[in-house]
Amino acid sequence: MKAFEIKKGNVVEHDGKVYQVRDIERSSPQGRGGNVTYRFQMYSVPGGQKLDLSLRADDELKETELVRRQATFSYREGDTFIFMDVEDYTQYILDATTLGDSAGYIIDGMEACYVQLIDDAPVALQLPATVTLTVVDTAPEMKGATATKRPKPAKLDTGIEILVPEYIVNGSRILVSTVTGEYAGRE
Repeated sequence: MKAFEIKKGNVVEHDGKVYQVRDIERSSPQGRGGNVTYRFQMYSVPGGQKLDLSLRADDELKETELVRRQATFSYREGDTFIFMDVEDYTQYILDATTLGDSAGYIIDGMEACYVQLIDDAPVALQLPATVTLTVVDTAPEMKGATATKRPKPAKLDTGIEILVPEYIVNGSRILVSTVTGEYAGRE
């Protein structure tokens, strides 16, 4: 497949590894005879290691067949996360290393996940765009604080820490973007 045909979400091989394309920037040089280049932001599958790759329009990348199966999070055993296929009840086992940062967004009974498979082996997890998590530890709101709302750190029930607005208190249920890892509103 030529570089100019590749779309976000495609899974490709590069240097013997498999990557999912997350973002594409196209740049057209000014003047004659310049080649259009494509800058791909890709993450390894499994592992989620970031790779930036620039290619000319006619450069080739081999597309890999990636199967997406809708699954529900069943349970966690140490560093292993078990998901169940919603159609045929197949269990998919993904470890924390494979999941990378995604592990911090997985909650009991989570639905609308997609386990990604290559040759029937689970290699990655696609999460919903936002998840609802509970604040378990954050500083109380400062009374009489100025009108400038400064974010403060908050530890969430899955163990991750993010910045939240000053008015968020312990026990708050908040929406967190699984894409940016940032506060996305209150439930």
